[in-house]
Amino acid sequence: MEELVVHVLTEYGYLLYPLITAWTFVEGETVVIVTGVLASEGRFRINVELLALAALTGSFFGDQLYYYIGRKYGAPLLKRWPSLTGRIDWAFETVNRSPAIFILSFRWIYGVRNVAPFIVGIAGVPRVKYLVLNFIAAAIWAHSFAWGGYLMGRKLEEWLGDSKWFVLGGFILFMIAFGVFGALRGRSQSTAKPAPEPSDSAQ
Repeated sequence: MEELVVHVLTEYGYLLYPLITAWTFVEGETVVIVTGVLASEGRFRINVELLALAALTGSFFGDQLYYYIGRKYGAPLLKRWPSLTGRIDWAFETVNRSPAIFILSFRWIYGVRNVAPFIVGIAGVPRVKYLVLNFIAAAIWAHSFAWGGYLMGRKLEEWLGDSKWFVLGGFILFMIAFGVFGALRGRSQSTAKPAPEPSDSAQ
C-alpha cells in the first residue's frame, strides 16, 4: 500500500486525490491512513484536508450508489445469495429500530461496512434522510482517518523513526488477515433465510 501511494506521489502527484476518491468509492480506511501517515513526514505536498475531502467524496457517493441498488434490487439479490443473510440479520433489526444511529455508525462496524448501505436501501429508509445522514457520517469518517493517520505518523516517527513502516505494515497485514478470517467464518456459519421485504415507509 505504501509503495503504491509513494509511486503515485512521485510520478503522478496530481492523481493522488482522484485515486483516493476512486479507492474509497469501494473501500478505503487503509489507503486514507497510509496517505495521512505520509503527509506527516513532509516528504510530499499532501494537504490533509484535501485528503479528507477526497475520502469523503468517494465514500459518500459509493454508499449512495449501494443504497439505491438496495432499494431497487436488494431483496431479489439476497434471495439469490442467501449466504449473506446469516451474518447481517442483526443489521436489519438495528436499522429498523434505529435507522439514524445505524447510518451514522455503520462505517465503524466490522463485518457489515460494505453491505450496510445496501441493507438501508432494502429497509426503505427515505432517500433524503439517508442522503443527509450519509453525508454527515462520511465527513466524520473521512476526517477521522485522514487526521488520525497524520497524527499516528507524527507519533510513530517520534517513537520509532523509519521503523514505523514495519509496524504499520504489520498492522495492515493483521487487519487483512482478520478480515479474511471473519469473512470465511461468517460464510461457514451462515444459513439460508428469506430476505426482508422493503418497508412500506419508503418514499
